[in-house]
Amino acid sequence: MPSLLIVIATFNEVDNLPVLVSAIFDLLPESKVLVIDDDSPDGTGQWCDEYRQREPRLEVIHRKGERGLGTATLAGLQRAMHGGFDLIATMDADLSHDPADLLLMLKRIKEDKTGKLGLVIGSRYVPGGRIMGWSWYRRLASKLVNGYVRLVLGLESHDNTSAFRVYRANALRRIELSDVVSKGYAYLEELLWRLQTARVKMAEVPIVFEDRKRGESKVRTAVLLSSLWQILMLSFRNLINQSKG
Repeated sequence: MPSLLIVIATFNEVDNLPVLVSAIFDLLPESKVLVIDDDSPDGTGQWCDEYRQREPRLEVIHRKGERGLGTATLAGLQRAMHGGFDLIATMDADLSHDPADLLLMLKRIKEDKTGKLGLVIGSRYVPGGRIMGWSWYRRLASKLVNGYVRLVLGLESHDNTSAFRVYRANALRRIELSDVVSKGYAYLEELLWRLQTARVKMAEVPIVFEDRKRGESKVRTAVLLSSLWQILMLSFRNLINQSKG
């Protein structure tokens, strides 16, 4: 069985993380979990330290002075690759991603005996995918952003803003993670763009996304606008690459 590390970036998720970690280990007892905590004042990092004393399958990285989903997740991907894991999963800490869907995503990538499938995305926007708990305008905004990304970056995938993914480590080695320049949420689209440019094969598996019930969302309008600008800058790079090709 290929080794699996599940990377979870956290900030103030002490109400959700224990539930998520327990569910993961129940469903995937052979997996390991890496939490990257951005110095959460609510005690998320402290809970990780205490839980780790009795559960060696959990590892935690404490980051001081640096915050952000993008840099945290990239740090986790780097650690996983250096740790020799075959498969690397990423998911949100707020219980919006169901670990049971992770089983389907892993099944899809393991069924590919050629080893060419390098990424499986947990997708809300393929047949069978759903969103629960969002208002109509949040759904509309998400679809518009995904359409914008597909247009300006030429991405073939449908759910480009989903952080629920399973990567083959070998696929990530075809790109330089240190070259990813996007901060915040735009790193999600930049990773897809770099992987697609490197001709990594991708697939999407439908998931049911459920909005968080506990804790506060980290998404802010300023962050989203910044992400859209960073994606636009990536599109210029994409045009340059195409002109060179």
